[in-house]
Amino acid sequence: MSGDGARAPPESAVTRRIALMRAEDDAEATAAELAARGFEAAIAPAIEIRALPAALPDGRFDALVVTSPHAFHALEQAERARLATTPLHVVGQRAARAAREFGLALAGEPAADAAALAARLARTLPQAARLLYLAGRNRKPTLEAALVAAGLSVQAVELYAAEAREAWSAREACAVAACDGALHYSRRSAALAVALAARAGLAERFRAIDHVCLSADVAEPLLADGARRVVSADRPDEASLIAALARALAPSPKG
Repeated sequence: MSGDGARAPPESAVTRRIALMRAEDDAEATAAELAARGFEAAIAPAIEIRALPAALPDGRFDALVVTSPHAFHALEQAERARLATTPLHVVGQRAARAAREFGLALAGEPAADAAALAARLARTLPQAARLLYLAGRNRKPTLEAALVAAGLSVQAVELYAAEAREAWSAREACAVAACDGALHYSRRSAALAVALAARAGLAERFRAIDHVCLSADVAEPLLADGARRVVSADRPDEASLIAALARALAPSPKG
């Protein structure tokens, strides 16, 4: 991952603590990225990932579409082997890494976001091509709608669910209360984090910290709740998100 402006603060600087609201496995990987840049992470997930019972459809598909690494983890080994010869298209570096870890080759570079992937597939695949989308239950309809509008046939199989948590533990709430900022990766998890903070009695404290979001869409629930310092990444990827965090928490110039 490129530095892209997200260099670690000097050793003499105070370590800033950042709240991570994404699912625990994802948050642990991000925590390692933050530690390498001199930040300390506080993991307080707003969602939990649960595998769903699902059977892959029969027949041949022209392309396999995946937008989250959780889809690969939910597949059985035999299912991954069966799909190994289907051209694989993914969104994001995390999904790309997970695919490689499971021995699946990508048909192209990972797309920056769902819109970019839909545009690429609409441009490169023939009309009526059959796509298998390994999806989560809680998802936006944007990708499927764009693919169908382009004349492609999409069959989605829901392999996992990102379920909302009812409350943070006392330890998690204390950790969030001590944070200087928070990273937000999806609109839904941002909205859930607002609700979790309120249930923990941290609503005002949560509004006061720096919130750094993957996009303007992700930021909307925070702004609607009255958060006072909200910024969005220049591009919807983690490198840009962490770069935006470094800028947001950079010391003010003296003088």
